[in-house]
Amino acid sequence: MTISAPDVEYLRRCVELAGEALDAGDQPFGSLLVAATGEVLFEDRNRVAGGDHTRHPEFEICRWAAAHLDPADRAAATVYTSGEHCPMCSAAHGWVGLGRIVFATSSGQLAGWLREWGAPAAPVAALPITQVAPGVVAEGPAPEFETRMRALYQRCFAPEEPAAP
Repeated sequence: MTISAPDVEYLRRCVELAGEALDAGDQPFGSLLVAATGEVLFEDRNRVAGGDHTRHPEFEICRWAAAHLDPADRAAATVYTSGEHCPMCSAAHGWVGLGRIVFATSSGQLAGWLREWGAPAAPVAALPITQVAPGVVAEGPAPEFETRMRALYQRCFAPEEPAAP
């Protein structure tokens, strides 16, 4: 499968959610759970600013899906996300039995940008989704979102420039 025009529209909403998260003082990540029919079932943004670093939107999607969908509907659903799942979220996705994942930017892209900016690396390895959950179909990155997501990540993660003497 490739990233389709409808996929791009769902990703656009994820990027909007990432911007909303950043504007609210959180890290810029947003995600959707979409049924096979195209209906958006659940959406969320990062909520780690309160100190619980498991409050990723992808993890919240897994919790919601486990509580509200039967296994067949979970497997038929697609998760759209502004940034590729971290290993924690990839594992939760695999355990819950959700279907395809489509992401705007990859973990590898983010890790490279963090290095470029001299920002601290994430506390867990930037593993591809399929390395953690090999049975999951994962597609991305979507090049049309690279510039916007890079700017959001830079606002959040790049160290402030030192003031001139």
